[in-house]
Amino acid sequence: MTVSDAPASAGPREFFGGRLNLEQQRKRAKELLELVREGDPQACGRAETHHPGAGGEDFKLSDAQLVIARENGFLSWPRMKAHIERLRFDRLRIEAGKPDLPDNAATTHIRCGEDIRHSLQVAGFKGRFLEFSDPYCQGPVPRVPQAEFISRRADFIAGAYGRAQAETEAGLKADYAAIDTLEEGAPVVLWFEHDSYDQLILARLLATFQRMEKRPDLKMVCVGQVPGVQDFVGLGQLHPEVLLWLWEYELHPVREDQLALGARVWDAVTDANPSALAEIAAAGTPPLQLMAPALRRHLNELPAPKTGLGLTQRITLSILDDLGDMPAGQIFQILMARREPLPFLGDLMFWHVLTELAKSTDPVILMDPESAGQPWPKRVFSLRDAGRRVLAGEEDYVAIQRGTRWVGGVEIRPGRSAWRWDEDKGEVLRA
Repeated sequence: MTVSDAPASAGPREFFGGRLNLEQQRKRAKELLELVREGDPQACGRAETHHPGAGGEDFKLSDAQLVIARENGFLSWPRMKAHIERLRFDRLRIEAGKPDLPDNAATTHIRCGEDIRHSLQVAGFKGRFLEFSDPYCQGPVPRVPQAEFISRRADFIAGAYGRAQAETEAGLKADYAAIDTLEEGAPVVLWFEHDSYDQLILARLLATFQRMEKRPDLKMVCVGQVPGVQDFVGLGQLHPEVLLWLWEYELHPVREDQLALGARVWDAVTDANPSALAEIAAAGTPPLQLMAPALRRHLNELPAPKTGLGLTQRITLSILDDLGDMPAGQIFQILMARREPLPFLGDLMFWHVLTELAKSTDPVILMDPESAGQPWPKRVFSLRDAGRRVLAGEEDYVAIQRGTRWVGGVEIRPGRSAWRWDEDKGEVLRA
């Protein structure tokens, strides 16, 4: 199954925080027991999926409990029960103001955003929080010296997200310097998840650390799923006690082969030719198993052979084609909750995608002028005839895009020959 064909979810993502309730799970098991004994097709299908051979009149409460546990990501009901009780114990300690002290003040926690800063504090973590959140999934990521790299990133971020250029560049310089000056042996923890936003930043950090002669003491929490969280999207959705659980069970030292892979991936990300990155994604990344799927999702932002659209662009146009005119915030919500196979976009990043689509020489989407004075989530967009032609493969979006678009180190200029990504074949093409 390809990334673009994979179902995003059986239903809307719920962004659940991982705080399971044991009584609720017992109630679900009893309800499932009754439905299976009554022969309900959906319930019987769930039972067969997670407990093959069980069903019918012989289906017992213990069987139903096993199905519920496995649906929640656990091997057995006792393991799920123990997990719930552990999280409950930690939550009570946190609420009483007596959490365990997992780290110390000398620890630096690095995360590609602010989303877990407060939760780490609530959970009892005492170390310094360092945000490193340059969004390499958008804008130019060229293979140039660091000073020029930071300048070009600052230009893009300021222009795309409406920030002050000087302030943006100063902030980026401080962020990169904070990484480069971490002391030898200092305890450092990297907190990352499985999407392309996180994994590209992780690759950059690993490449940086790999070059250091005197490195910090590196550990990492890097997960693509969390027990009890069926629709895991990111660490920011998790309750503080679940972060404590990850610290205990998913914290591992960073290995040399992971540093080497990060350096190799980063070199390929910054290459103007995406072939090396495609080779890495196709071969798999055993030292960092979450990296390869994220790289394939990143490659999906390259123009498709028939339409010239990146995957985010295609999903956006498809939503408007299927559902009609709607506000930008609603488009973003549908994309994130239902249609994006590996969510990675922030809201301003999506707004940048929309505004670029609206600027094409033959606009593929159009903003309702009456909504122009509203905050961006309330501005209404509609699909135009050019958008329908592009979706149908009757017109190439690259030929009508306005301005240059980047996918890592790959520059996509309007009307020029461009690298393409054929998801069905899993290979890059030169158009």
